[in-house]
Amino acid sequence: MGPFNSLLKINLALALAVALASCWNDGLGAETRATEPTLDTFDPQKIDAFLNAEVRQKGRVGLSVAIVQQGRAVLTKAYGKRSLEEGIDADVDTLFAIGSVTKQFTCACVLLLADDRKLAPTDKVSKYYPGLTKADKITLLDLMNHTSGYPDYYPLDFVDRRMQRAISPDELIREYAGGKLDFDPGTKWSYSNTGYILLGRIVEKVSGQSLGRFMERRIFKPLGMHHTRYEPEMEDKRLAKGYTAFATGKPEKVDPEARGWLEAAGGIYSTPSDIVKWDLGLMDGKILKPATMKLMTTPRELADGRITDYGCGLGVSVRNGRRVWAHTGAVSGFAAANSMVPSTRSAIVMMANKENGLGGLPGRLVALMLKDESAVPKVAGRGADEVARNLFEALQQGKVDRTKFSEEFNLFLTDEKLGKAATRLARYGKPLKTEVLSTNERGGLEVTRTSLQCASAKFVVLMYRRPDGIVEQCFVDEE
Repeated sequence: MGPFNSLLKINLALALAVALASCWNDGLGAETRATEPTLDTFDPQKIDAFLNAEVRQKGRVGLSVAIVQQGRAVLTKAYGKRSLEEGIDADVDTLFAIGSVTKQFTCACVLLLADDRKLAPTDKVSKYYPGLTKADKITLLDLMNHTSGYPDYYPLDFVDRRMQRAISPDELIREYAGGKLDFDPGTKWSYSNTGYILLGRIVEKVSGQSLGRFMERRIFKPLGMHHTRYEPEMEDKRLAKGYTAFATGKPEKVDPEARGWLEAAGGIYSTPSDIVKWDLGLMDGKILKPATMKLMTTPRELADGRITDYGCGLGVSVRNGRRVWAHTGAVSGFAAANSMVPSTRSAIVMMANKENGLGGLPGRLVALMLKDESAVPKVAGRGADEVARNLFEALQQGKVDRTKFSEEFNLFLTDEKLGKAATRLARYGKPLKTEVLSTNERGGLEVTRTSLQCASAKFVVLMYRRPDGIVEQCFVDEE
């Protein structure tokens, strides 16, 4: 049940990190692979085709997605199988385990009680569990921010022998929050599921209700999340079956963690469509008051002044100039990712019923969405990486297509300059690897920095392009 971003066990590179995708059935011929859909723009139809191919060709079992852009649903669809053994297709109402995406709901429950003045985020743990280690020094906010120092009871990515037997939340809390701390409270950030089990029990003590009942009454029903369940019975036919695969092997059905091990840290099953309702409710301020909402989405400052990239149950970062709230989830047989862009009321929710079943897809889609919603103008024609590579090779040959350049750049790039550039660059040979390093806007132009790796040197191409694709500037420097 890893956290978000570089601090996650399983990720989105937000940035979200790329995990290895299983390719057990990739026995396709070269001709088939050559026709696989590509994904280079944020086009719902292209995304649909791409995801369909990903599930069909890469053994992802089942996948469900919901995408909202500017507050409007642009794609809601499921792919693959809910159950391989029964041959049942996944659909948009299939419930998937969301793992640690649960944590944002748990934090919202704590903050709702704070809005009700029934507790305070600054309350010490000792107020509710006086016997725990340094309970008089650790606050509820420390638990939500992962800065308590309590050891994580679930640090690995598989169900070990402990988690094959049921445990009560209080037994778990005594065992993992009653011993030695990993560090002094507030001095470091370290992902801890233990703190969230503790938060769930505190919500139950203060509210007088089970955590599931509290979530249902205060969050699920008000937002119309009719397909969301906390700790459901595994016999529920709406639930997808979870799968795992080792070392690119075929997916195998896997048992879930025993009762008591997930709960407030990762016990929710839901659908992407329901989670999108939560996202919009959170972004629109329909759940929490402004003060608690700000607390939930503010990165924690540690005792030495360092800033984490985590608020309360949410990773918080800035990408392409926009704030992103996000979290991934991973429990036995499942993977999930929830990303929100509050400034544009946009969100991407993905779920899979296979461990590592999302790979780098969430991060890739978020990056495309942010690019689509940025101030950078859309440029007609080929991508910046391909154009930069072609221009570099043309400079090496001393022959360029001047119809692709603006009048001013043609005047700047004299035949003399072109000839000298060819003499200097030709000896490096063609680029072996191309990567766009950055994209931004200036003067209504697309500005890109592209890395070109040759055999013996690396270059950076700084290129300015108009929306019609005309190059206003193209400078080459050795990196």
